[in-house]
Amino acid sequence: MKYYIIAGEASGDLHGSNLMKALQHVDNNAEFRFWGGDLMQSVGGSLVIHYKDRSFMGFAEVIFNLRKILGLIKFCKNDIDNFKPDVIIFIDNSGFNLRIAKWAKEKNYKTHYYISPQVWASRASRVEKIKRDIDAMYVILPFEKDFYKKYNYSVHFVGHPLIDAIADRQQIDESTFRTTHHLSDKPIIALLPGSRKQEITKMLGVMLSLVDDYKDYQFVIAGAPSQDYNFYKSFINQKNVAFISNKTYDLLSVSHAALVTSGTATLETALFKVPQVVCYKANTISYHIAKRIITLKFISLVNLIMDREVVTELIQRDLNKKRLKIELEKILNDEERIRLFIDYYDLEKKLGGKGASVNAASLIFQSCK
Repeated sequence: MKYYIIAGEASGDLHGSNLMKALQHVDNNAEFRFWGGDLMQSVGGSLVIHYKDRSFMGFAEVIFNLRKILGLIKFCKNDIDNFKPDVIIFIDNSGFNLRIAKWAKEKNYKTHYYISPQVWASRASRVEKIKRDIDAMYVILPFEKDFYKKYNYSVHFVGHPLIDAIADRQQIDESTFRTTHHLSDKPIIALLPGSRKQEITKMLGVMLSLVDDYKDYQFVIAGAPSQDYNFYKSFINQKNVAFISNKTYDLLSVSHAALVTSGTATLETALFKVPQVVCYKANTISYHIAKRIITLKFISLVNLIMDREVVTELIQRDLNKKRLKIELEKILNDEERIRLFIDYYDLEKKLGGKGASVNAASLIFQSCK
């Protein structure tokens, strides 16, 4: 079958690549055309546009780039018509994907969605559009199935793909890792400032403000695959800071603690059992708009899944050197670390076992053949 897949940003690229591999196992004739990144491209098929060429963060940034976004939507529709896929698979990225889905459904394409838009966070009215435009939805968070049930929409809970991604990764030797990347023997504090330039700019400076106060630790920036070192270099002026690009899982596997920008990275950090402080600071306009429409108690996936505060979240003005240092001190304390480890194990149980990509691929193939 011919699959047209639309994914955005690094996490979508990761989950899209694993879904493609799983589809290849159930469909020997799988042919892919996709919007994604390097990981999806490594599986095979034709990359249409890389996610880094259409990465816009927040309401204000979307408005400023509206003409480009509308152009990409028009291009995508034409590209789908030229490819004539048996099924279109949308991965997260709701702002773009739901617009394409409405058009695709009207054109009688089969529409499947893997990794639900976060309609449970804001604008639940979008559920009606999803019911209208999406033939099948595959969710990865345990509370999402109950959420959709309230709207009389039956969805498939397939488990969380991060369980597979982390379990299947090649293990590393810590000593070799440190030597290869010129790291000291000090305990590592990982800095995960996000993947987009806008969020990195707002987050990294505050994170690095703590470096001189913790000379007994090695700080390491996890560089996003979409950004090169020259961009990060302008933020680094301390000696006790290292930079490692596109090796976040390896870094987390040897880290003692982490300062993490809100997003998928908070869940990844928890699954590696690394104590963390969650950080978030957005464009002021975007933040105030979001504050009025988002109804959630928490912003991190860890706290949302557990439905209580497991990890501390520092948002907007609370994300400053004073507060960040207080919270970092807490997670360096043995008693707090033990508490977090226990909560992290409970979190992993809630996410279910391995097999999210395989489960989703099997359901997609069976319903479309």
